[in-house]
Amino acid sequence: MIFSEQKVAQMAAYFLSRRGGEMAYLKLMKLLYLADRESMDRYNSTMSCDSHVSMPHGPVLSTTLNLITGQIESPEWRSWVSPDARYEVSLSRPLHSFDELDELSEADLDILEQVWQRFGRMERWQLVDYTHNNLPEWVDPGRSSRLINPRATFVALGRTEEQAEAAAREINERKQLGRVVSELI
Repeated sequence: MIFSEQKVAQMAAYFLSRRGGEMAYLKLMKLLYLADRESMDRYNSTMSCDSHVSMPHGPVLSTTLNLITGQIESPEWRSWVSPDARYEVSLSRPLHSFDELDELSEADLDILEQVWQRFGRMERWQLVDYTHNNLPEWVDPGRSSRLINPRATFVALGRTEEQAEAAAREINERKQLGRVVSELI
């Protein structure tokens, strides 16, 4: 599993397209996290390959947040998502068909659509409240941030301790392998 800026950009483009081309980046981040969480529930794997972090407004995808806020500059990200302007992001080009999102599998698109159907009508602060009140893996970090162990998410999703530990170990091993492979390229 290698983090792909292009893939998370296309995940973001999907949600931005469903919302008419722009939205508050806080809402986008919550939708992306919820999609990653749903992927963990269905497939024992994240869709984004990003690290999950508890922050004051709820859980986030760590590297993806840095892409959204411009702390990391990425042509791949900017090819789909325009820079944050007053806490809003927008599509940087029209999306005529979801077939253009070639980094996303049918399973990914199904998850994104399910998350959109369930949470897309909620406003950003409703999503913050939802993540605070319904996602036990999120722990208030105060004014800082705190890494979310995938094991905690799997337990919150109803896995036994043993199942959660095994699934988390597998995610961590795939991330380590992805880092080694990316260093070789």
